[in-house]
Amino acid sequence: MTKTYTFNYLECCYMCGNTTQDSKIMGKRLNRSQGRNPSKKVGISTTILKCKKCDLVYSNPIPIPQSIQDHYGIPPENYWNKSYFSLDENYFKSEIEKLKTLLDYKQGMTSLDIGAGLGKAMISLEKAGFNSFGFEPSEPFYDRAISIMGVNKDKLKLGMIEDVDYPSNSFDFITFGAVLEHLYNPSFSIKKALDWLKPNGIIHIEVPSSDWLIHDLVNFYYKMTGTDYVANLSPMHEPFHLYEFSLKSFLEFSKNNNCELVNHDYFVCETYLPKVLDFIIKPIMKFTNKGMQLTVWLKKNNSLI
Repeated sequence: MTKTYTFNYLECCYMCGNTTQDSKIMGKRLNRSQGRNPSKKVGISTTILKCKKCDLVYSNPIPIPQSIQDHYGIPPENYWNKSYFSLDENYFKSEIEKLKTLLDYKQGMTSLDIGAGLGKAMISLEKAGFNSFGFEPSEPFYDRAISIMGVNKDKLKLGMIEDVDYPSNSFDFITFGAVLEHLYNPSFSIKKALDWLKPNGIIHIEVPSSDWLIHDLVNFYYKMTGTDYVANLSPMHEPFHLYEFSLKSFLEFSKNNNCELVNHDYFVCETYLPKVLDFIIKPIMKFTNKGMQLTVWLKKNNSLI
């Protein structure tokens, strides 16, 4: 599939506002899988930077597709088999249990899933007693969330966060589950969610960590072999990640945005290395907090934005 992009140059970090001149150039990233020797592959590359203030890793210029469906318009069946359309009873269960320790939970509280996908988190939240809403930018996912998963059409919107809107102070809980790294402006997106959130409400955010050990190892290999490419991000190929975040990214954001970071976790997930190395690499990642995923929980202060 041919994709057409515009490239927007960033003048500041989109989490802490620090100037891009104070960011470190990490290297280049191709619009395809890079393999062992990316310098011998043909493609379009963009520069990858790391903010010196908050450790946000980002692409500059940032590639923006002519149509969002170029990235996310592929039918879910192309990603997963039919079993993906069944809902495991434990789906989002641990997140809901954590949420109820951070929120003064009452039956019937309202929730919003940003980037709802097939609506699984919405369904789980509904079963847990929330009045659950969501929105999804991908037309195929939106259609199948309603037609196959049975999500209430009146509670699910089709659209991007830049275009969708809700009244201020509408929700007790908002989740960005593996979504924020795909959005063009993460600080704008969180600020918009904070406006929709009630005072003392909770935002859950799951993102790729900018301190993942595997990226460090691959980048060291690239450096030793004399190439200036890096493994971080994938702005122009699946899974189309534009950002990687550190805990500092959210701490710096919280300082000026009427919220506080109340909890966080790192998750090891996969190593994508030969399985024989997992018994060494995974414990190291767990011990050093250098797993692939970072989850943060933000609480809106008890005052109106």
